[in-house]
Amino acid sequence: MSGHEVIEAAAVTCDVVAFDWPYARHEAEAIEANWLRRVARTPEIWNGRVLLMRDGTLQAGSARPVFHGRCFETDFKTFLGWRDAGFPSAGVRNVFSMAALESQDGAFILGEMAPHTAPAGQVYFPSGTPDPKDVSQGRVDLEASARRELGEETGLDPAELTWIDGMTLVTSPIRLCCMKRVVSRLPADVLVAQIHSWLATDPQPELARMHVVRGPADITPAMPAFVVAYLNHRFAATDPAAASQWDRVRYP
Repeated sequence: MSGHEVIEAAAVTCDVVAFDWPYARHEAEAIEANWLRRVARTPEIWNGRVLLMRDGTLQAGSARPVFHGRCFETDFKTFLGWRDAGFPSAGVRNVFSMAALESQDGAFILGEMAPHTAPAGQVYFPSGTPDPKDVSQGRVDLEASARRELGEETGLDPAELTWIDGMTLVTSPIRLCCMKRVVSRLPADVLVAQIHSWLATDPQPELARMHVVRGPADITPAMPAFVVAYLNHRFAATDPAAASQWDRVRYP
């Protein structure tokens, strides 16, 4: 199995706190060496500021639980070194939100990351590691992050889409993926054509192309385990017998 737990939550709140991350200090040389290797392969990557999660708890809500966490700021170079080293610092998790885009006719629309990006070739929903632009009044606004990333990566206007209440959490010891379900009024073929037309106008798009997933047969190894876990969760909601073969494979 993928090793991920899927939880339907009412909301996710993440306070931003100061944190002197020991990993960043103790592994500074390894982090720098990894960054130089990455830049040599992909000169376009940029060492901006990002947010990671220290800890979090799931608390009972009126209907569905609410996840409360604490985040701290670091730079992308350190985050990438930590990720490339296999997430060695216990107690820290990669937290992010994804705009789980659906078409009017029930297909999931995912993007393939462009060759110049750090996760080149991977296929998942529009997303990004939250950064200081996503912080409002001392809290990370993960829904706003999902809306921003969707607009930046696909050219879609978030205001023209239907955003479903709550979040689906895909959790593991190293990751908290917050899936925000969003539905278009357009069928899959029209929606994909619209996004592809917009990507063609961007001189350096984050996405190379879009993928349509209508059922388990459309899932591929290019989709990370947390995406596969979410898709299988959604397929099982309508057909308990539906399960992807990739659910039995562990991905890094």
